[in-house]
Amino acid sequence: MRDLLHRTAEIASRYLETLDERGVAPTADALAGLTELSQPLPDQPEAPVAVLEMLDRIGSPATMGMAGRRYFGFVIGGSLPAALAANWLAGAWTNARVSFRFADWDCAGGGLARLAPGRSEVAGGIGRSVRDGCDGC
Repeated sequence: MRDLLHRTAEIASRYLETLDERGVAPTADALAGLTELSQPLPDQPEAPVAVLEMLDRIGSPATMGMAGRRYFGFVIGGSLPAALAANWLAGAWTNARVSFRFADWDCAGGGLARLAPGRSEVAGGIGRSVRDGCDGC
């Protein structure tokens, strides 16, 4: 696991550090290369590092360089080092926690009657998943 995460950090760092050396928009060849991803899934698992390196080889050149300082489009994202690191940590936690009491779920009304005080709001997609799995709805 540690080797894979270190390799991921190397690839991500190289990508971010070289944004100024490439065009902001992907080339037509890079976009055409995305068709390489349109293949059946393998019958057997592949080595995680091989999948990561394939995604980097095919996907990285086909991205818009929005994290770079030369991107002057809509501000729809970015990669501040602390935000990227926090995202990795949240991913490692694999803890998409939804904090509310199921007793507060109003199945007949199609929504939450009320959230538990002091708890985070529930995203619409998560709420729908809970509602769809609610007995007696």
